[in-house]
Amino acid sequence: MHDIKMVDLQSQYLRIKEEIDGAIQHVLNSTAFIQGPQVNAFAQDLSRFIGGAHVITCANGTDALQIAMMALGLKPGDEIIVPVHTYVATAEVIALLGLIPVFVDVDKDAFNIDVNQMESRITPKTKAIVPVHLYGQCADMESIMKIAATHNLYVIEDVAQALGVEYTFSDGMKKKGGTIGTIGTTSFFPSKNLGCFGDGGAIFTNNDALAEKMRMISNHGQRVKYHHDLIGINSRLDTLQAAILKVKLNYLNEYEQKRNEAAAYYDNELKDISGIRIPYRVRNSTHVFHQYTLKAERRDELKKYLESKGVPSMIYYPVPLHLQRAYTQKGFGEGSFPVTEQLSKEVISLPIHTEMKEPELGYICQTIRDFYRG
Repeated sequence: MHDIKMVDLQSQYLRIKEEIDGAIQHVLNSTAFIQGPQVNAFAQDLSRFIGGAHVITCANGTDALQIAMMALGLKPGDEIIVPVHTYVATAEVIALLGLIPVFVDVDKDAFNIDVNQMESRITPKTKAIVPVHLYGQCADMESIMKIAATHNLYVIEDVAQALGVEYTFSDGMKKKGGTIGTIGTTSFFPSKNLGCFGDGGAIFTNNDALAEKMRMISNHGQRVKYHHDLIGINSRLDTLQAAILKVKLNYLNEYEQKRNEAAAYYDNELKDISGIRIPYRVRNSTHVFHQYTLKAERRDELKKYLESKGVPSMIYYPVPLHLQRAYTQKGFGEGSFPVTEQLSKEVISLPIHTEMKEPELGYICQTIRDFYRG
């Protein structure tokens, strides 16, 4: 068995090497490294992919969240609802802007924000909700949008782990994740389902005025060079990265299919093993499987055993946000968010990527069976 990888970016690159190399060489020949034509071309292609929403590219997914919140005019002291089981960037940007992250526990099965607990955390200071489409499937957006409408709140979807996911409303209407709320944000970090060869990000909106404002904010607050109408930041997607992403976007549906094939194999082989629970599928969302995340008894022992057998794994996330030193809030210590705290002791993500082959999938599953039978 060859080395098993959590994400095999090298093999993915080699499969489309000629196209990628050609796109890079074209940029090198032009030397238009900042805001070259490939940036706008990629944004247009991505807009078509997600159903026509505006796409504003930027330097990374964290900046995408910051630009979104700046564009909405949120002020220091405003409260933002966020799931407590997520990557730190979600809360980090809120804190950097002087806003207050208000943590909400997550659903024990789907791992996304628990809408049943959300309204109890809303106060007169609440201005927005940031649902994170964790691991590859949508949060309960129909319920979230109803709550947001009732309380006149913005919705900023973090779709960094679920680009391409599709949500179906109860009336049959379908929308891509990231285009349902006021604004959507994503990341093109190399390991994402659509990843570049460095950092990159994008913001989505169906609102023309917001789109223009976010374009300006991402480029020093200017519409015309040297005329700065807004306070902005410097957050641009490099032309080289845009050229790479434009090629890879053509393969994103295929990548999703391959991830789902790997997930289906795992499901079939692992579903009857006592001690683990395979990923739960929500009714209204597709799943693009950025991660294949189990709940496992004796999780830490399992991780060490897998490592001893050459199988990598990851824990997303071992320390909940409310227990991180930087985000400690008065009155919210251990026991405040029991579902997330339990998940931090149970979740483990297995290798899943576009280049997985049946022999390595079989080896991983057999290794897990051996552990629980031993």
